[in-house]
Amino acid sequence: MTAVMFDFSGTLFRIESAESWLGHVLDAAGVSLPEPEAAATARALEAAGALPGGAPPLRVPEELAELWETRDESSARHRAAYTGLSRRVALPDPALHEALYERHMTPAAWTPYPDAAEVLGALRERGIGVGVVSNIGWDLRPVFRAHGLDAYVDAYVLSYEHGVRKPDPRLFRTACEALGADPRRVLMVGDDRRADGGAAALGCRVHFVDPLPAELRPDGLRPVLDLVDRARGDRPRTPPRRSAGDHAGGQ
Repeated sequence: MTAVMFDFSGTLFRIESAESWLGHVLDAAGVSLPEPEAAATARALEAAGALPGGAPPLRVPEELAELWETRDESSARHRAAYTGLSRRVALPDPALHEALYERHMTPAAWTPYPDAAEVLGALRERGIGVGVVSNIGWDLRPVFRAHGLDAYVDAYVLSYEHGVRKPDPRLFRTACEALGADPRRVLMVGDDRRADGGAAALGCRVHFVDPLPAELRPDGLRPVLDLVDRARGDRPRTPPRRSAGDHAGGQ
């Protein structure tokens, strides 16, 4: 094992709740809503799937279906897809839809999982390369820098910068090449079995975590260190923990 690739949202970081997301935007705009109305609006935005990194839409409108399917292939399509979903919910000012999209790209909207820094730091100590492979429509590097995790990342491979999204093996191959690693000696860690599982087509091993709220998943990443140590023939340095499971994609 020479490198580990990680997904971003739901794996290393968790987006804020819909209530927090809407509340910060309303406060910044100087708009006040009665608490019951604000709560109902947040629930409607969540059901619409308007919060990137949050719950998917309960239903994608027909007119947004093609845009939704390809949203991670460019920054313009990503913004159009999510603001299109947001606009299905009435807000006091139409400008708030763009403000909501802008808010989700700020470091303050994201929380690293409690063990993210520990695990990334331990991989660095072991001499293991680290890549971030994400289906996304904007530059997440400032989020990593603001939370002190950028120093642990050797390569970022973002779908919108390559016009290719997971599970397409090309995105994982690009990451392996950036890390100078043979895919058969790489572990991919993610929360989406379909998207992140695409790395198995290259021979990567794939390990899945649950995309729970950060406070409910304090040590979900630590099993990664055990997997790396075992693959290298080292004695595991952390107690074994149960997680969402893993899949051997190759030798």
